[in-house]
Amino acid sequence: QVQLIESGGGLVQAGDSLRLSCAASGRTFSSYHMGWFRQAPGKEREFVAGISWIGIDTYYTNSLKGRFTISRDDAKGTVFLQMNNLKAEDTAVYYCAARQKSLGNYYRTYANPSAYDDWGQGTQVTVSS
Repeated sequence: QVQLIESGGGLVQAGDSLRLSCAASGRTFSSYHMGWFRQAPGKEREFVAGISWIGIDTYYTNSLKGRFTISRDDAKGTVFLQMNNLKAEDTAVYYCAARQKSLGNYYRTYANPSAYDDWGQGTQVTVSS
């Protein structure tokens, strides 16, 4: 089990950038597969991006590809989500998630929230238009 703490959210204007961080406890962080999800008011939680252990592979929901970038720093036990050219529809609570078990390098295994064992408390991102 790993504890996750997100940070970096805030109120920004459309077109701005933000970088979210998710700090993980534990000494085996490099072995975890990580994901970012978001949930807007009244909507279901949706997949944003995922990254495999030691960052071999990355996965993005199509609509965000090119604006969002996921990365990780295993030495610091942190996964990042760089968000550029933010839009009002990006407003949501952003969550990071972790799992240690390998389910194969497939988009669907990173996009499925049920595949993750541990979740952070979320960080609010609000984009004003």
